[in-house]
Amino acid sequence: MNSIKQPPIIIFGQNSIINYDFPKNVLLISSSGANSRGWIKYLNLKNYFLFENVESNPSMSTVELIISKFKNKNFDYVIGLGGGSVLDVAKFVGYKLNKPKILISTTFGSGSEVTRISVLKIDGKKTSFHNDDLFADIAIVDPFFIKSTPIEIIKNSAIDACAQCSEAYDSKISNEYTKFLCKKAFSILEKALIEKNYEDLAYGAMISGLGFGNSSTTFGHALSYVFSNEGISHGHALAFTTTLAHKFNNSIFYERFLNLIKLLDFKNITLKEDFSIAADLILTDHKHIDNNPNPILKSDIVKILKIINNG
Repeated sequence: MNSIKQPPIIIFGQNSIINYDFPKNVLLISSSGANSRGWIKYLNLKNYFLFENVESNPSMSTVELIISKFKNKNFDYVIGLGGGSVLDVAKFVGYKLNKPKILISTTFGSGSEVTRISVLKIDGKKTSFHNDDLFADIAIVDPFFIKSTPIEIIKNSAIDACAQCSEAYDSKISNEYTKFLCKKAFSILEKALIEKNYEDLAYGAMISGLGFGNSSTTFGHALSYVFSNEGISHGHALAFTTTLAHKFNNSIFYERFLNLIKLLDFKNITLKEDFSIAADLILTDHKHIDNNPNPILKSDIVKILKIINNG
């Protein structure tokens, strides 16, 4: 038996935000660049509290800081405005404070606005939380934000979405519905990147989120976290880890994914941590490893890490 879960309301399309009547008295969570880019003004909010210091690859301590600062304030909704890091924090804050959540993606890669997943650092290590209470009550996807997004963020976000849907297609817990969404998402994202029609990345990332959010990412994501722990951006790490994971898994997406990596010209990455220690950590990531289509040995992981470090 299969089940499909997603936010109860998903609003998408150009100028979706302009046409949406936001509630009054909200807590807006974002990052430091949101105000200078005009994103907050675009929402035209009334009576809002603002936390605008969510860092890249955020930690649980950020969630705890926001809760301690605003838990006694009078607001009815939590709004997350930003990329995956911001949305992951906003999800957890809304969940802990028992407030309805409106999630608005600005980078179109994580698909976080439509998933039940939040990734936060615990003791310096990225940890993935899966809980139905993390779903947005309302998800809004508006391509408006792509206009002011630097090309490096576009690249990293887009390859993140491509990695998510292609890994999830191969997942052991995928089904006909998720495979349909993941395959469709990859084609939309691939076409948008090749033709540089970046506004279509918003739609592709949303479909990717619906696909992998009801399945699971796999080996490529498990490999990527040790690089993210050393400060390499998530999408940049996935450019290499998912490519080699696809080769390991004989994925139907291997050649297409590799061609996108070449097109986007990602620079080589390296891992400082001892490969054996890193491999042991990766093997504890059961949310990703257990759903991989092929069994994974520690020697497989060490071999792949060596390949990445050797460029």
